[in-house]
Formats: sequence, structure tokens, C-alpha cells
Amino acid sequence: MSTTQHDMVEVFDTTLRDGLQVEGVSATVDDKLRIAEQLDRLGVHYIEGGWPGANPKDVEFFARANAELRLTTSTMVAFGSTRRPRGKVDDDTTLRNLLDANTSAVCIVAKSWDYHVLEALQTTLDEGAAMIADSVEFLKANGRLVMVDMEHFFDGYKRNPEFSLRAIEAAVVNGASHLVLCDTNGGSLPHEVSQIVADVKRVVGNDATIGIHCHDDTGCAVANSMAAVLAGARHVQGTLNGLGERTGNCNLTTVIPNLQIKLGMQCLPEGRMEHLTAVSHHVAEILNRPLNPQAPYVGASAFAHKAGLHVSAIKRAKDAYEHVDPELVGNGTRFVVSEMAGRATIEMKAEELGLPMDGPAVNQVIDDLKRLEHEGYHFEAADASLELLMRHASGWSQQYFNVESMRVITDELPSGDFSTEATVKVWVGDTRHVHTAEGNGPVNAIDKALRTALAAAYPQLDRVHLTDYKVRILDGATATGAVTRVLIDFSNGARSWTTIGVSGNIIEASWRALEEGLVYGLLHAEA
Repeated sequence: MSTTQHDMVEVFDTTLRDGLQVEGVSATVDDKLRIAEQLDRLGVHYIEGGWPGANPKDVEFFARANAELRLTTSTMVAFGSTRRPRGKVDDDTTLRNLLDANTSAVCIVAKSWDYHVLEALQTTLDEGAAMIADSVEFLKANGRLVMVDMEHFFDGYKRNPEFSLRAIEAAVVNGASHLVLCDTNGGSLPHEVSQIVADVKRVVGNDATIGIHCHDDTGCAVANSMAAVLAGARHVQGTLNGLGERTGNCNLTTVIPNLQIKLGMQCLPEGRMEHLTAVSHHVAEILNRPLNPQAPYVGASAFAHKAGLHVSAIKRAKDAYEHVDPELVGNGTRFVVSEMAGRATIEMKAEELGLPMDGPAVNQVIDDLKRLEHEGYHFEAADASLELLMRHASGWSQQYFNVESMRVITDELPSGDFSTEATVKVWVGDTRHVHTAEGNGPVNAIDKALRTALAAAYPQLDRVHLTDYKVRILDGATATGAVTRVLIDFSNGARSWTTIGVSGNIIEASWRALEEGLVYGLLHAEA
């Protein structure tokens, strides 16, 4: 079925500017370049790279982007503001920096709420409209496609629609290609957005593209953006994974599939939607901002099934409990195994892992799961430990190494610092290895000693790294005698996995998780 212009929605990504205003996130220029490459791979129409001139990082980014990036789908956009009050466009630094960024498209933020013009800018409404008109005219005359972010538009329109429409007119008459209505405070609701966008669409007609830029302070950013599109907007701004200041921006990884899969509106080029999950996770890794596992469409749990009843139904009809085919967005169905698992869950998990399991083996896994999870294990959070458990039930046993003993000593030094030393005795085949290592704490010391013992036989362990270590006390009422659950995340650069250990002794729990993590790494390095 062909797609008409009416059915197309432009995607404008502002992860590299608005998204980086989220608390606790920072990106280097190299990071921003890598993210831009991922966005181009996804196929968004516009990438807002930053505010040239606002800081040295963004100046360097645009210089390097022009020299190094080879965008195949996306257009790079420089962001700035209108000229200063009572200023001249010819000598306005912000506008000059926009031109110096050497992008074919620019986006400027403009005041469209009379309250901001009068109080924040301390100028008249006539001057506020003139700032927009002059800036758009200047940038357009210099060959730029000009988008205008109408800041606080919904708040302004509710209080003084006359001035908000004057701001719109000032932009359109002077050549703006896009009028982006911004819910900057994030306080609007879908029914308000729908009505106001429809009002603006009636005024503007086809003279410019109406866009929407929503923040998520009411939890409605995605819903508001969809309401705007249904009311006539054909340009959606947002960030990957919903990053942004306060509660974040409209999440593109949610709104894109909602619009394209659910409403049939073309947002991405053909064949790009299946990159959505990979790009989402890739950007989360670059920014060291873990993705919410329950994020719609792209989260690890978005198509995960735990309850036995659900899994039994899925075994008969795959779409019984999935609102879309996960492969459309590059994700996949997962079967999460816990003490709630039934035979269907274990059988489908075994099939997913490629493990042949007969009836007795399946029953053994179910019994082991119930016993171990009662003791404090949590296998749905430890995929690698679950796989090893299932392999053992099928008769497999690891032959890589056998630990004879392990000892950890911690001493307080005269300086007041602590020194930790671990000694491991390990058999690899018929050879006994004894190694001692010092580390930054007991887990690090054990890891170093064990790796040293195994290094000659298994050099592939050099690629296996610990990426996270989490400890949870399971019974706080027993204070320091509580049972401890340890989860350790590993990666070899191509695959990530998690193992678990549970014990009243935190070192034993850590050791169990560490040992299984290395066994799993060796098992799949073999494969």
C-alpha cells in the first residue's frame, strides 16, 4: 500500500541537545558523533546536534560532524534562539553561530507566551513578534531551512491566544518551514493538545508543517504527541529512550512504533523499524544510562512472559499475549523462568536455548527452581545461571575446571587502609594450579586469582569482564547474619549475561556467581 504525504510524519530527534539535559548524563563529542550515526541508521529525518556557540563541545561537534559524519538518511540541525530584544540580526552572535555551524537546517526557539515576553524578556509584545520575524527572515535569506520551536505555546495559547497566533504568523509570513508547538512545562493533557493543534492547523493551513514537542511532566508526552498528529501535526520531536530534563521528553522509541505500526503513518524509511531496539540499547550504553527493562517495544521485558498460563497460551498461538510481533521493532519473545513456571515454560525456554530436554529433566528443573527460589534465588534476573541449571538437569556438567578450595584474607595496614588477598586451588584437567592475588576487595581478589589460574588454558577469558555487581540483603531482620543475594553482570563485547549466588556468607554468594559467570563465558566462547 502506497503512503501519501498526508500519512507521513517527520521524526526530529533532539537526544543530543534536549536529551542531554537529563540529570546525571553527559556525553563527549565522540559520544555525540556515535549517537548521530545510530540515529541515521534508524532513519530519523532530523538530528538536532546542539547549540553552536553555547559551549566549546557543541562548536567542536558541528565542526567534526561536517567533516566526519556521512549521514545517509538524516539531516543535521543546529539549534539556537531568535535575536536579542531590541537587537539587530546582522550582529547577533547566536544567529551568526547558527550560520557558522554550516547545517542546511536550523531550529530556533521563540517566545510564544505573552507572559514570557513581558516578564522574562522585559520587552513589548510587538518586539516579541518582531524578534521572530526578523530572525526567520535573516536565516531564510542565508539559505537555511528554518524551523521555529514555539516555546510554552500551549500555556501561552490558553491565556492569550491572540499573541500566540501573532507569533505563529510572524514565523510563517517570513518563510519558516516548520512551526513546532512546544509543551515546554509538560503540563498539558491530550484533549487540550488536540484542540489547540487543530485550531492552529485551521489558521496555518498548508503554509507550514505543524510540529509537536512535548515534555513528560504529566506522563502524557507520547499521548500528547499522538493527539497532535491526529489533529494535523506532521512533525514529532522527541528523544531516544525519553531522555530529557525533569521527567523527560516524548520517547521516540514509543511514539514511532505507535504511529507507524498502530496508526499506519510512515515515520521511518522502509526496513528501519527493526533497528529500533538495537539503536535504543546502543545509545543507552553510550550514555551509561541503563534502559528501563519495562520500556514499551524496546525493553528487555517488553515481550517477556513469566506466568505459566500465559506461556501455555503462547505455545499454542504466539500472538495470544503480544500486542505486536516483537520482530517488527527488533525485539523478541522471552520466556522468564521462576518458581511460577510450568512445563510449557521450561519446554519453550529449552527450545529457545537449543537444549534437548526429556520429561524427567523438565520435572527436575521445576523442582530445582521451586527449591532454590524459596532459598532466595531469582532466576528471571540471572539468565546465565538459569541456563546452567537447565543444562545440569539434562545431564551436562562443566569440565573446564574444578575448584579445590578458595580462601580470602583481609588485613588492616598501618596506614589504616585494608589489603585483601585471595588464594585459589584449581584443577584444570590433571594439572593443579595454586595462585594468590591481591585485589580491591574480596570479589576482585578472587576474580584475579582464579583468572590467573585459568589463563594458560583459557585465554578467551581475557575478553570476559565484570560490568556490574549487585548485592541485596534478603532478610534484614537478622542484621549482619542475613542471607545475601549477589548478581554479577558479565560481557565479552558481543554478549552480556548475569549470574546469581545466594548464601548467608557474602563471599560464598559472590564466589558462586563469579564461578558460574566464567563457566558460562567459556561455554559460549566454545560455541
